[in-house]
Amino acid sequence: MLRRNVPKITVLLLVLLAGCALTQGDAMPPEPAFRIIGYATDAIVPAAIPYEMLTHINYAFLIPNRDGTFAPLNNPWKIEQIVSRAHEHGVRVLISVGGWGWDEQFEALAADPQTRAVFVDGLVAIVEQYDLDGADIDWEYPDPGPSSQNFLALMTELRLALPEGKLLTAAVVALGYYGDGIPAESFPLMDFVNLMAYDNQAEQHSSYQYALDSLEYWLGRGLPPEKAVLGVPFYARPNEAPFRRIVEADPLAATLDVFDYYGTPINYNGIPTMRAKTELALARASGIMIWALEHDAGGDLSLLRAIYQTVEEHRP
Repeated sequence: MLRRNVPKITVLLLVLLAGCALTQGDAMPPEPAFRIIGYATDAIVPAAIPYEMLTHINYAFLIPNRDGTFAPLNNPWKIEQIVSRAHEHGVRVLISVGGWGWDEQFEALAADPQTRAVFVDGLVAIVEQYDLDGADIDWEYPDPGPSSQNFLALMTELRLALPEGKLLTAAVVALGYYGDGIPAESFPLMDFVNLMAYDNQAEQHSSYQYALDSLEYWLGRGLPPEKAVLGVPFYARPNEAPFRRIVEADPLAATLDVFDYYGTPINYNGIPTMRAKTELALARASGIMIWALEHDAGGDLSLLRAIYQTVEEHRP
């Protein structure tokens, strides 16, 4: 088992820096060694995001077409507001491309050098148009073989085209066959990699053991710990109930991982498990990634608050 740790003092000083409010004209803080990354869909209310607890926000999703172009962004005014508010807090914002259900489009566009070029040019233009800090590729999922090599070609061309200082990341499956579709040669191209350690078909869809197995798989393949970000869910299976709805039904559910939700047994991550996973990420990875911010509860029942407080407790 790999045991390479990110130094705790460095981690928390940089997280603290990332959370400091900026005035207009200030430079962004250094890229933090420990990241708290929240995905936000176009359902989010920009003013409701707790920017002070985050280091990065991934706005989801920009949808690709087979010819390398993109569908129009839903609610583009929201991404404009998010970028403005996030930058005031020293928080970076990336555009996340793809998501579940767009594999066919990625397969087609990545296989052809011409459509790859259209995709790369268009994505760089969107990053610049919205003053974004980078791009997150969420191709679910490249297969091992030719598809994997097309992913590598796409990421290579994106890395070369993105302006200096812009981030390039990817969201990847927790482990297994589709994980093998992400070639190790792509690791140096990416600033960090979001491990989607949830939606397992087992009884508990995002157990602590599944998080351990995901980290073991990716670190074992050579992904540096400083680029590994552990993904956690703010929703349940099998019904995808948001955490906020679960604790509205019963606040005591915040301390559990299994709950009878109006007659349906569901499994999710409550506050104790979220704290344990954050401890795991502090020891063996470089951050926590959240799907998705709008699913969280408020106040003392907030999962994001539990993550943030766990990180703060390690501050010297």
